[in-house]
Amino acid sequence: MRCQGSHHPVPGSYNQGIVRLLLLSDIHANLEALEAVLDAAPDFDRVVNLGDVVGYGASPNQVIGLLKATEPVSVRGNHDRVCAILGPIEGFNPVAKAAAEWTRDQLSHANLDWLAELPMGPVSLPKMAGVEFAHGSPDNEDRYVTGERVAGEVLKLTEAAVIFVGHTHMQGAFTRLPQGVQPAVPEPMRSASRVHRTRLRLRPDSRYLINPGSVGQPRDRDRRAAFALYDTTAHEVRFYRVPYDIAGAQQRILAAGLPQMLAARLAEGR
Repeated sequence: MRCQGSHHPVPGSYNQGIVRLLLLSDIHANLEALEAVLDAAPDFDRVVNLGDVVGYGASPNQVIGLLKATEPVSVRGNHDRVCAILGPIEGFNPVAKAAAEWTRDQLSHANLDWLAELPMGPVSLPKMAGVEFAHGSPDNEDRYVTGERVAGEVLKLTEAAVIFVGHTHMQGAFTRLPQGVQPAVPEPMRSASRVHRTRLRLRPDSRYLINPGSVGQPRDRDRRAAFALYDTTAHEVRFYRVPYDIAGAQQRILAAGLPQMLAARLAEGR
């Protein structure tokens, strides 16, 4: 729930019965996108951060500060791991490597410690049986779940009915039905002029692997910031897209001396 116009959950709601989870992933130090998402978000009881808070974008400290204020449940992403100097950087491409090295130099000691303490997935919540949160997949935070075959393999790793992941920067879902794994197509909803919404009704006889999309660097050809809301009472996930100040985020990237490609791709949604 929001308190008096705040975007933060009511303190103590974590153990008092969570109904609505605000799902954020792959913020990638994009302050303008995160601010737009929190402004557009519906009422929620708890924030879940699916990883990659930093990397690519030019506002790592500001984004961590804003996210920490929501008291999120978090899992670590691969960029969080590398920027916190918990793993080798050699596996990153030159652009990602340059951004990670820049981020390491910018992070405050407190924020570096916060990143280093993020748990690897999968993470679950008390009193919410059958729901898991991971970055790439429950067995590997670097694994991309991009098709039915991989989704089917991931669903075999756990008995959870619903698994939320990020990492691909692509909003969507897969479901296991008796006839096999297939994409789960959400239905359109009436949307405000700025915010686009779709809804996926969760069937009790199915299992789901769901990606809320990327807040800070979408790669599904839709440049708007992406997030989702999981309503455990209504048994549905609502997917959201919201425009944000892309030009402002691009200017920060260029002013920081980060690779120009990181600014250009924000406008292309890829």
